[in-house]
Amino acid sequence: MNPEPTSDPQGAAARTAPKAGVLDLALKAVSSLFSRMGIVVALIGLSIVIAFLSPVFLTGTNLINIALQASINAIVAMGMTFVITAGGIDLSVGSIVGITGMLVADLLTRGMGMPVAFAAGLALGLFFGCINGYLIAKFKLFPFVVTLGSMSILRGMALMYRQGRPIYGLKAKDVLQVAGYVGAIPKPVIIAGLAALLAYFVYNHTRIGEYTVAIGGNEEAARLSGINITRYKTLIWGFSGLMCGLAGIVLTSRLYAAEPIAGSGYELDAIAAAVMGGTSLSGGEGSIIGTVVGALLMSVLRNGLNLLNVQSYYQQLAIGTVIVLAVIIDKLRKE
Repeated sequence: MNPEPTSDPQGAAARTAPKAGVLDLALKAVSSLFSRMGIVVALIGLSIVIAFLSPVFLTGTNLINIALQASINAIVAMGMTFVITAGGIDLSVGSIVGITGMLVADLLTRGMGMPVAFAAGLALGLFFGCINGYLIAKFKLFPFVVTLGSMSILRGMALMYRQGRPIYGLKAKDVLQVAGYVGAIPKPVIIAGLAALLAYFVYNHTRIGEYTVAIGGNEEAARLSGINITRYKTLIWGFSGLMCGLAGIVLTSRLYAAEPIAGSGYELDAIAAAVMGGTSLSGGEGSIIGTVVGALLMSVLRNGLNLLNVQSYYQQLAIGTVIVLAVIIDKLRKE
């Protein structure tokens, strides 16, 4: 009599394990590709839908207008990418944009040249950003609370600067150095592109970028490895302030004026652009290129809603929905 066949669970497991491993690797590869390309797919898909609904969308003039609108948000969002990657948040970015714009406009109306005003605006943004970072790191304070306070303080300072009055009378020869055109390309778009190159280099090829990721990934481990947390958090928030100073200069030049309430709400757009571009709200992961694409997506959405004559309060609803979806996507990507 032939013996009954015996089960071989270990052998069966061994035979199926390689197949499961290949499947897991394939799924991980697809997930990784989607996480990297999802924002680009969303941008293309949204553009196709709007182009189908509005024939004006794909005209050269409108596309340049989209890039121009995205330029300031992209600049602010690059600095926000560093801050969020480090495990923090910066709610004061809009107020820094406003107060640096007031300073630049004031200096220009007093006869200072654009290079002096430009340098002063960048220095002021850098200073306020460094103050935020130093307070957060030195006293181990919550970034949300510190930057919420500085948001109010700096907005109050901007309003006090000229008793709440805007500054007009900027000369074309000054502002056109920043707000003019090079051929058919607006200078703010070129400035945003150069800022993106700088941010990409700092983030991916310098010690500041390396330590930004390390601090956001595990601050205590970074501290134990010898990283000076206070110094680098000061520099990280300082870089965010520097980008806000640049954005304030560009905005003031575009408007030929400065208003103390300029930049209100920029913090939400910057956070949304960074998170949609792949920057994790839990820290330790970010993408400058993704942030730029995220800023373009926000600009396309606003432009499309305007072309379709969607009323402003519905636009606010749409933008808020995008921000919530960005947070949800970030959460799902981490699970």
